[in-house]
Amino acid sequence: MAAGFAQWGNDLYAGRRSYDIVGRRRAFYAVSAVLVLISAILLIKPGLNPGIEFRGGSEFVVSGIEGDRDQQLAIDTVQSVAPEESPEVTNLGEDSLRIQVAELTDDEVKEVGDALQTAFDVTDDDITTQFVGPTWGKDVSQKAITGIIVFLLFVSVVMALYFRNWRMALAALVALAHDLIITVGIYAGVGWEVTPATVIGFLTILGYSIYDTVVVFDKVRENTADTLDQTRFTYAEKANLAVNQTLVRSINTSVVALLPVAAILFVGAFVLGAGTLRDIALALFVGMLVGTYSSIFLATPFEVTLREREPKIKAHTAKVLAARAGVSDPDTAALAGAGVRSAAGQLRPGEHLGQAAQPKRRKTGR
Repeated sequence: MAAGFAQWGNDLYAGRRSYDIVGRRRAFYAVSAVLVLISAILLIKPGLNPGIEFRGGSEFVVSGIEGDRDQQLAIDTVQSVAPEESPEVTNLGEDSLRIQVAELTDDEVKEVGDALQTAFDVTDDDITTQFVGPTWGKDVSQKAITGIIVFLLFVSVVMALYFRNWRMALAALVALAHDLIITVGIYAGVGWEVTPATVIGFLTILGYSIYDTVVVFDKVRENTADTLDQTRFTYAEKANLAVNQTLVRSINTSVVALLPVAAILFVGAFVLGAGTLRDIALALFVGMLVGTYSSIFLATPFEVTLREREPKIKAHTAKVLAARAGVSDPDTAALAGAGVRSAAGQLRPGEHLGQAAQPKRRKTGR
């Protein structure tokens, strides 16, 4: 199997095998649009569930619990004092529970603390309480939004300068927005609390997504450097070759990154019940998965859509299609419906797409 996968990767890189990802970009646009729409609906209803760090409230930590940490017992204990509350209970370490509720009065805090002490048979020193004010939560929210905005602005400038092409920067931002909306939407659908760890996860997946996109774009730039100097292949075909050449690398990178994150998610959510682990792991898992999809099926196709609007690229594409259709007038070829056919049939004997689409290098001698 490993040998077959390696051969498949070699065929993709050499151009002997190719998937028309760019040519079928409308289908991938539709898939992304549906995912974004569903995520937007989930963000409206049920919406995000902000943690105590963002909404404010009272927190109790019960330590030194012997035996099973019964989360339902903690919920019932709090509701015996404040029936209208819906406590959020998570495990901490090996013998502690954290209970978070909305803001309680001083008397209610005292009553809940005493009730928890009795329910879990611990001492007064094992119960700690704290209040998180809404002002602090608002400050955290503002910093999170500021961090995302600064990140996106920085990425835009760096991408535009590195590739000397604002279209690649715009395509990368579209992919980032796509990844962020879908990740946050799925998080809202799951219903887990949004904590500072969750926000860190969101920022991390933005970095992962842009990294994968830059690698693909770098190959696109290399392959398309001589597009206007030849008439055998269109810009879209050369960009599609770049996506195919980086496909195996993207898959391998994603699998290696997702396996440990999936392990953390499983252990944190279902074994330890640790909120911090599961919060950041869910954001990372979904974000990396969606980021891999966008870097392959969205970023480059969208960049090609933007580039094909340029007069030079548009004229060159028409010229290539006219040559394939066997007519001298590019407009006639376009009107005749001469679609972009596979370039494999246009190659010289013994030549394949990977050889023909690579930029020509000048021979140097001493």
